[in-house]
Amino acid sequence: MRFEELSQVSSYVSERIRTDGVNLDNYVSTENMISERGGVTKATKLPSGKTISAFQKGDILISNIRPYFKKIWLADKSGGCSNDVLVVRANEKISNRFLYYVLSSDNFFDYAVGTSKGTKMPRGDKKAIMKYKVPIYSLVEQEKIAEVLRAFDKKIILNKQINHHLVEQAYAIYKEVCVNQKDDSFVEETIKSISQKVITGKTPSTKNKDYYGGDLPFITIPDMHNNIYCVETLRYLTKKGEQTQPSKTLPKNSIIVSCIATPGLVSLLDRESQTNQQINAVIPLENQEYYLFLELLSKSKLIIELGSSGSTTYNLNKTQFEKIKISAPSIKKRYELNNLLRPLFLKINQTQHETIKLSQLRDTLLPKLLSGEISVNQATK
Repeated sequence: MRFEELSQVSSYVSERIRTDGVNLDNYVSTENMISERGGVTKATKLPSGKTISAFQKGDILISNIRPYFKKIWLADKSGGCSNDVLVVRANEKISNRFLYYVLSSDNFFDYAVGTSKGTKMPRGDKKAIMKYKVPIYSLVEQEKIAEVLRAFDKKIILNKQINHHLVEQAYAIYKEVCVNQKDDSFVEETIKSISQKVITGKTPSTKNKDYYGGDLPFITIPDMHNNIYCVETLRYLTKKGEQTQPSKTLPKNSIIVSCIATPGLVSLLDRESQTNQQINAVIPLENQEYYLFLELLSKSKLIIELGSSGSTTYNLNKTQFEKIKISAPSIKKRYELNNLLRPLFLKINQTQHETIKLSQLRDTLLPKLLSGEISVNQATK
């Protein structure tokens, strides 16, 4: 096998487009790129300025801030992106899908981290990145390798679509009961009054390495994007790290809401976890977790509005969050609704776990296929 530098098989795109030529669906920034090779989600705000970087369908977009988050996307449409997103375009020597998987590998991201500049918010070195060594196969073999890996991605995408539809079903049921059938029996509550407790997270000292690398999920906002359940996180706490703030440990099925920086994200906890200070957690009353999740999800836009306050940084504090009003059905109706929703959420959770296993298998095969350790025929057996 031979190798060529990335600069020999691709180049950075330097094209620009007018800012008014993009919308929330085709604008990409580091904020709406999802960590761990999760692609992108819909942007929450558009850029200022007259022009931004352009990309085309088939280009590879890589976040150049904190490369250890492994944010990368093979564009399935054209649009514009922020300056902190690198746009890489394959040339005739290489399949863009194959190159996407090369740049999705841990080897590439380890290289990008190792050559990055800065400590608090490291940025990839664009010149060094272009020196990354890319394995070269024939175009036919490149497509075969990409197709094996793409089969996993297709199933992952299908699972995400299934969960999207399940959430839509759940929300339709909630809306029928809590909006369309609303009557005089509904009572005025607040987030504080309708839950056991609201807990704002906190970050154990990152200077103490003994606090990290254990089994307790430590959730930050990137872990919440496009996830109904927080099943997998970028960081985990050790028992020692957890014990520095035991009151911050949250029970399974708590509902977490992002309230700072990127407000309005809502997720359920898959198991006991802790969060950082940008997230408020709502501990639900017994047999009300799914109902309350959807209630808080319906307040996403309000949470964004309350958090803006004219500031460049969104920030909704715990006191303001707890005061958000909720028009709630009777406790009996909440129980009935929760029981009706339970099978849908159990299926969502099961599908998310299956997706993680598929991602892990794909990521295990990726370096072995790229290095030639296993062949396409072996991978498909």
